Amino acid sequence: MIEFFFDCSSPWTYLAFHNIQPLAKEFGEEVSWRPILVGGIFNTVNPSVYASRETPVPLKARYEFKDLNDWARSAGLAIKTMPTVFPVNSVKAMRGCIFAGKDIVPFARAVFEAYWGEDKDISKDDVLAEICKRVGIDPQKFLAGIAAQAIKDQLKANTDEVIARGGFGSPTIFVAKTDMYFGNDRLPLIREALARGKASAA
Repeated sequence: MIEFFFDCSSPWTYLAFHNIQPLAKEFGEEVSWRPILVGGIFNTVNPSVYASRETPVPLKARYEFKDLNDWARSAGLAIKTMPTVFPVNSVKAMRGCIFAGKDIVPFARAVFEAYWGEDKDISKDDVLAEICKRVGIDPQKFLAGIAAQAIKDQLKANTDEVIARGGFGSPTIFVAKTDMYFGNDRLPLIREALARGKASAA
């Protein structure tokens, strides 16, 4: 089992979300998609993210944009390295991923594409309603559903869980419950972990 803790407001998570699906399929592994609120993680255990945004190192920032574009090109994805609204309040979108249930993958993909590909503000109800229509979810039921306390509680529980298990950002990925990886660029290591697991089970 691969557990994928994610927030759609992260560009590296957009890449990893795309890239991990064929990898999981190759190894015959299921992915447990676990929506979180990455801002809650930063507030609790990783406030250095905010400091680095306030006082970025110009040379490093320039390279990070190049790095992100290189990875997006490798994945075959269109990406806007700096959306008009950044950071974005993703709480409604992430509650929406939970509400989507069995449709979580197409819904999350549409959220990622709307924000990182089309530069749309995913905190807005009208943008989320448009995304719902794309994937066949009733917008009115969606907007009512994400306000339910059970949905809010599940998002918080997922966020608290990943922190308790050692996570400090998005995406945080676990293989076989305890083997943790962070970020899109760790996928080659995840491939090796899956190969080891398959070999030991043979």
